[in-house]
Amino acid sequence: MLDIKQIRENPQFVQERLNTRGGNYDIQPIVDLNKQQRELEVKRSQLQARSNEIGKLVGQKIKSGINPQDPEIQTLRDEGNSLKATLSELEPQEKEIIAKIQELVLALPNLPSDSTPIGKNEEENVEVRRWGDEYIPHNANILPHWEIGEKLGILNVERAVKVAQSRFVTLIGAGAALERALISFMLDRQTAAGYLEVIPPFLVNSASLTATGQLPKFAEESFKCADDDLWLIPTAEVPVTNLYRGEIIPAEDLPIYHCAYTPCFRREAGSYGRDMRGLIRLHQFNKVELVKFVHPSTSFDELEKLVGDAEAILQALKLPYRVINLCTGDLGFHSAKTYDLEVWLPSSGKYREISSCSNFLDYQARRADIRFKEAGKKGTQLVHTLNGSGLAVGRTMAAILENYQQEDGTVKIPEVLQPYLGREVL
Repeated sequence: MLDIKQIRENPQFVQERLNTRGGNYDIQPIVDLNKQQRELEVKRSQLQARSNEIGKLVGQKIKSGINPQDPEIQTLRDEGNSLKATLSELEPQEKEIIAKIQELVLALPNLPSDSTPIGKNEEENVEVRRWGDEYIPHNANILPHWEIGEKLGILNVERAVKVAQSRFVTLIGAGAALERALISFMLDRQTAAGYLEVIPPFLVNSASLTATGQLPKFAEESFKCADDDLWLIPTAEVPVTNLYRGEIIPAEDLPIYHCAYTPCFRREAGSYGRDMRGLIRLHQFNKVELVKFVHPSTSFDELEKLVGDAEAILQALKLPYRVINLCTGDLGFHSAKTYDLEVWLPSSGKYREISSCSNFLDYQARRADIRFKEAGKKGTQLVHTLNGSGLAVGRTMAAILENYQQEDGTVKIPEVLQPYLGREVL
């Protein structure tokens, strides 16, 4: 959530940064409502002060011996009653305005950082670097991952559709083992890199989704339980970030690094017709997520480290990839800066996103009220939060099935995964 003080004091800057995103965002109603609310607050404070003053005067006069029925006292009481009546009208008006401001501010995305390139859409994203060109396979007959998976008997879509609906898959035998091996490998590597593993709830309440920015904007993207205030998580970012919601963290405990494996659930609303086959765009998928809570002075350095931790998985697997700095028009709703890692899928001759690493600055922390306090200093500050996939497991499997595919129809297992699977070839 954006800082209402920043909106009020520097509206032109905020509007200009929002405009770079390409959406239709107008902060003027917030500025106007905030002005009304502040004027009401001043008026209410003045009237409350006068009401308190009258109460004291009446008490003092009665204590001095003046008859409580004296006209002077009655005049003061009449004024006090009038003030109370006015206050009883002003208070709900102010609460209504505050609620409206909150509603409008929650609908605003984060401000892009200065180092986020300005652009209209994904075509204007900036490539930062590539890695692993020497590992790009030159087999001209590489099958898409879903086809080789079905031929190997490790992936079945028809039975998953029978059990659920489209955009679900069933992994069988070595396919299930490979998925499990990838999860274990990723968690082992990230815990060795300093992340503390957690297994959070896979269902969260509305307050948690609001805190991280999924609500109210993206309600249609999530699966909601009919009889409870609970939603299936779209990513482990939501429950892990909310572990600290409403808390004040001692500054000496920062930075906090967490990694978590969870299944993730997304409706993928508006994406029909895209990636209908395979493991790229599913309603249910597994992911290992990295989440950081850091001091504001270090957050951009922490973003670079986060990207490096995600890259380390791809490098260990020897999967070719590139790093993309997303432009303002392609930036996620609650991110200030995002790097996407895109892995090479030879069947389509394209790089496809496998990890998104973002710095949210204090946007999520303000919504979630996550603060830190430095010893010996008054007051608290908002932490900065970051997260990234380390990695999306299904997309990693897809990349392995294609990049390690052999001409005889077998698939080699990356060397680092062989101890987990106990085999060298599928």
